[in-house]
Amino acid sequence: MDSRRPPLAPAYRTLPEYVRHWAELTPDRRAFTFVDHPAPNSLGVHRTLTWQRLDLRVRALAARLTEQARPGSRVALLCPQGTDYITAFLAALAARMVAVPLYPPGLPGQGDRLVGVLGDARPAVVVTTGRVLAEVTEFCERAEVPVLAADRVPDTAALNWRAPEPDSDATAYLQYTSGSTRAPAGVEITHANVVANARQALAAYGADAHPVTCVGWLPLYHDMGLVLSVAAPVVRGLLSVLMDPTAFLHEPARWLRLLAAHPRALSAAPNFAYDYCASAVTEAQKEGLRLDGVAALINGSEPVRPGTADRFHAAFAAQGLAAEAHCPSYGLAEATVFVSAARPGRPLGRFALDRDALTAGKALPARPEDPRAVLLAGCGTPVGQRVRIVDPVAHALLTEGEVGEIWVQGANVGRGYWNNSAQTRRVFGATLGADAPGGWLRTGDLGTVLDGQLIVTGRLKDLIVVDGRNHYPQDVEATAQDAHQAVRRDRLAAFGVPGGAGERVVVVAEHTRGTSLADLDVPALTRAVRAAVSARHGLRLADVVLVAPGTVPRTSSGKVSRALTRARYLEGDYTTETAR
Repeated sequence: MDSRRPPLAPAYRTLPEYVRHWAELTPDRRAFTFVDHPAPNSLGVHRTLTWQRLDLRVRALAARLTEQARPGSRVALLCPQGTDYITAFLAALAARMVAVPLYPPGLPGQGDRLVGVLGDARPAVVVTTGRVLAEVTEFCERAEVPVLAADRVPDTAALNWRAPEPDSDATAYLQYTSGSTRAPAGVEITHANVVANARQALAAYGADAHPVTCVGWLPLYHDMGLVLSVAAPVVRGLLSVLMDPTAFLHEPARWLRLLAAHPRALSAAPNFAYDYCASAVTEAQKEGLRLDGVAALINGSEPVRPGTADRFHAAFAAQGLAAEAHCPSYGLAEATVFVSAARPGRPLGRFALDRDALTAGKALPARPEDPRAVLLAGCGTPVGQRVRIVDPVAHALLTEGEVGEIWVQGANVGRGYWNNSAQTRRVFGATLGADAPGGWLRTGDLGTVLDGQLIVTGRLKDLIVVDGRNHYPQDVEATAQDAHQAVRRDRLAAFGVPGGAGERVVVVAEHTRGTSLADLDVPALTRAVRAAVSARHGLRLADVVLVAPGTVPRTSSGKVSRALTRARYLEGDYTTETAR
């Protein structure tokens, strides 16, 4: 799968150069707007930076950073979501330092990860804001690293400061992986990588030819949030409107109102957000809401299921939402973020695949109504990069319809892992032979190509192997959550554990909010889950564990962490507060 497009003009080498360009060309045009929701019933307080104001703040903070550390030093961003986060990120890049996008202490379930990442990155300075300065300073006290509040640096710091000569091959930032299948690792993303990937994403969603407004609530420490809400708008000179993830979770209609308020809105969200909106947004909140101007809605979950797009469209079709706005996409931090996407304005690519054939590594068609069919959405094609499906053991190219590991090559693929040369060689230095020279990125994801579209089927490390047959955990999870209404959607994990006669399969699932274990017929629920998984997958579950909401651990990007759930299960953490 190949796709090449000419680069966007103007062609600068780094994001700060683009900021400077737009500040000179369109100084008074809006660049970034953060919509704050200080109270539960708040309609949103807008705080906006023009391109000129953004450029001034970036240069002021960059000047102050150069007083604290040398070029090449790591700058950890422990800022709340907002325009100061954007300023801090771009300032680190302008100062020729290496940004490390993170979050303030206190993010639920992520404290240990934050400690681990800071220990690995070893920043020379931490940037935060005045609002959380005391909290961040106390958190960083042991590390003896200076803490700087971005919003307390005066504009006058920019006077007489000159930016270092840009180097597109230098590392711009460390994007730490979410840790859904392994310990977090920092991917070295160069200035050239992020500019290339921003251009690729803009081209994929039609934003290179038609102006759009980027609307988002994804956290800026996450790869998709950073590229789509910061990098892509900076490269194209687009307005980016963003809000806090917590504000979305408290009231998802806020996101939809922002989509409706801005012409040709482009936005991205994980799978659960679309189902959440479909179920939680009330009829009263839909009144007066018009979504016919939405250009593209990106779903980057793996795998993407057509049912999610169908439920979301059914919920908001009366508000003018076009079915063709839903764009299943695929990407990963090691490729900056974007790899391939379905194009807006085209029907959703739907694929019904035979489950038994899929477990054997073949993508064979099945009738959509067949209960043993696996329904998946196509993730379109790449832009400006090459994608191949490869046998993960033999490293041989596979043909269309064969399932293998997804390999990627392009200007957007990162340099490697920070301080881990062995893992870098294994993941970023794969070879395919004379017909496909150069180093390839091994994504660790499984997929196939059908009708010219990339279809992601699951994670290689997450595969459950029972009696020589492969089972995809997300497929088992989908069956389990449909088996009983008290199983909370997208808050469960299926995984294999060692057993006497081979791998045993376990499901750990949260029950829905508003109910308690005492109110549930837990034996009936577990019987329903076991029966459904047995009928659809031919699997006997060794254990079904029902836990309270919020118990199943998630990664920093919001995905369920099967690896951590499995580890906690094996350590016996789910024995006292659960029922089986």
